[in-house]
Amino acid sequence: VLDVGCGGGYGAARFAEVADQVVGVDYDGTAVAHAAVRYAAPAFVRANLAALPIRSQAVDVLATLQVIEHVWDHAQFVIECRRVLRPGGWLLVTTPNRRTFSPGRDTPTNPFHTHEFTATELHGLLIHHGFVDVDVRGLHAGPELRALDAQHDGSFTDAQLAAPPDQWSAALAQDVVGVTRADFV
Repeated sequence: VLDVGCGGGYGAARFAEVADQVVGVDYDGTAVAHAAVRYAAPAFVRANLAALPIRSQAVDVLATLQVIEHVWDHAQFVIECRRVLRPGGWLLVTTPNRRTFSPGRDTPTNPFHTHEFTATELHGLLIHHGFVDVDVRGLHAGPELRALDAQHDGSFTDAQLAAPPDQWSAALAQDVVGVTRADFV
């Protein structure tokens, strides 16, 4: 498994619980150094995500979780992901859907996102660059997250993006750390 854009390594460590070999790759050297100290099972490498230091057709599964919206050259990124995947390999991509994360906006709400895709755009990008049998699925806020929207003046997301985490109110910080996968449908 290749975890592209592994950040602090949590996802790579989870993959290592079930995969024979896991490599986490990230551009941020500090994140890679942290991951290497924190998690023993995966290997971690600092690299440009659009020029992966992996030989062609070497990877069974490539996971890129909440990353594609941060890269500048989406086409090159997808081409590189396809290059390292073995024939029949799996590409797992997660990304915020523009229609739910930045509805009605031409630019992303999150200043660190270069582009937020709709499901149709992401599907088209992957098909255009040679992926077949693309299955796009959605994840939606459940009742608890919708309640948090109401508690935070209509948008839990906007409340988080209004200030850096060290400036959040105690209530907002508590709500953020309390979110679990059970809060999504």
